Amino acid sequence: MSSKRTKGVAVVYPIVYGNVATLLPQKKVPDSDHTHRWTVSVKGLNGADISHFVKKVTFKLHETYSNPVRVVEQQPFEITETGWGEFELSIKLQFVEPSEKHVTLYHNLRLHPYEEDGSISTANKNKPVQSFQYEELVFTDPSEALHQILTQHQIPTLPLRTSPNMQYSLQAEQDELRKIDEAYKKVQEQIIIYKNKLDKINKELDDVKGNLEQIKK
Repeated sequence: MSSKRTKGVAVVYPIVYGNVATLLPQKKVPDSDHTHRWTVSVKGLNGADISHFVKKVTFKLHETYSNPVRVVEQQPFEITETGWGEFELSIKLQFVEPSEKHVTLYHNLRLHPYEEDGSISTANKNKPVQSFQYEELVFTDPSEALHQILTQHQIPTLPLRTSPNMQYSLQAEQDELRKIDEAYKKVQEQIIIYKNKLDKINKELDDVKGNLEQIKK
């Protein structure tokens, strides 16, 4: 393959990554406290095959899993496991053109349905949970070989937001906005707490200074 760069060109390829999780029947996994079966995957928009330009995908799970680093070298780029907890995992994409830098994505594994206030929904616990994110891979000045590969295949386009296939978009955005809002509130609370502590310390220092001045007199 030619590694010569295609100057002044940027190719955008949309992908979707995330997970589907289902509640396991009781005692489905013998001698285990696992409660859910989940599949995490990365694929092209609308399920498009990405193996023509992705060489392999490395999924890094929580360290409590046996062999937490899983490498998948063919379509579909996905792994299935069981577990009981949610955690952040990384997804590293390496491309068929070795001169292209790999891309690492991060996904918060989601097992439970949540209400708007962040609590777990018990009413929907038996329904499959889907948590997908939309991402655009941007290849700036790609190699001539990769540029040819990408342009030889039809690049999927984003459907209208009203499309039923947009399950990854609205839900993921709502979840991320909720998490950002919660984090912002916690940061504000901590700022107020530390500001009050600082004010108290400054007042105590002023009192000490005042006492020292009285003693000197």
